[in-house]
Amino acid sequence: MLTYIIRRVLLIIPNIILLTVLLFWGVSALLGSPAGMMLGEDASPAAIAELNARYGFDRPIYEQYLSWMWNALQGDFGRSFTTQQRVSEAILPRIPVSLELAGFSILLAVLGATILNSIPFARRFLSTLNTGASVIGITVPNFMLGISLIFVLSVKLQWLPTSGWVNWSDDPGEHIRRLIMPMITLSAFYFGSFTLVYRAEYRAVYRQLFIKVARAKGLPEWKVSFKHALPNSILPVITYIGLSLGQLTGGAVVTETVFSVPGIGRLFVQSITSHDFPVMLAISMIIIIGVVVMNLLADILYTVVNPQIRLN
Repeated sequence: MLTYIIRRVLLIIPNIILLTVLLFWGVSALLGSPAGMMLGEDASPAAIAELNARYGFDRPIYEQYLSWMWNALQGDFGRSFTTQQRVSEAILPRIPVSLELAGFSILLAVLGATILNSIPFARRFLSTLNTGASVIGITVPNFMLGISLIFVLSVKLQWLPTSGWVNWSDDPGEHIRRLIMPMITLSAFYFGSFTLVYRAEYRAVYRQLFIKVARAKGLPEWKVSFKHALPNSILPVITYIGLSLGQLTGGAVVTETVFSVPGIGRLFVQSITSHDFPVMLAISMIIIIGVVVMNLLADILYTVVNPQIRLN
């Protein structure tokens, strides 16, 4: 296992380097001169040239990338163009918020999809409801679902606050109340996707000989489902989790914006609208590393769930 992990880590390093190169080049090519964005359209060429020289924007793109990457590896992402605050100071307080929202959303989606499709009673009597919820989660866009939840649960029923965020340390009850709608919104798509993937695999596993043998031994249906069918059906879901993390990032950006959640997704949108070059690069790099690392963790979990898999 240790050898496998080391080999996988060594393989992802060049991927991260390549992705950051494409990121830096793409942002630079699309946005143009950061100095022009900082000074505005009415800035004189002399002022733009002076700012380019001060911040090194007039250097070749590869020199700018190497300098940015070297500083980023030391935790220095520069300063925000709009607030002049250190980028790391602006991002770090927001990372736990985004991690909490994304983590609970994925957990809710995975547990809901696996448990509801594994319990014999739920499979038999809640199949239509489960399928309807899956289709809604997949087809309805995040922003539309979020606005609909606000309209129903906040405006009409007045059960939950419309938006905003309260830290756990300030008020645990209010924290949970404000987490419910963003978590449901973000997990809806993944619940639908995981349900379809898991259900298809579950039906295929249930036709296997070892399931028939377990039933012939007189094992109760719940034990057949959870002890024999579940471990062999969950593997495609684990793989899909790793593949869908990029979509999770996009969904988190929309969800945090709709519900005014102070995470890195909302900060990312603000940095795009204000053309804040350093903040955009820093958040994009964090997202890239996060997706790659989570894919690695999904691969490792895949081998833990099914010990029969041989690591070559």
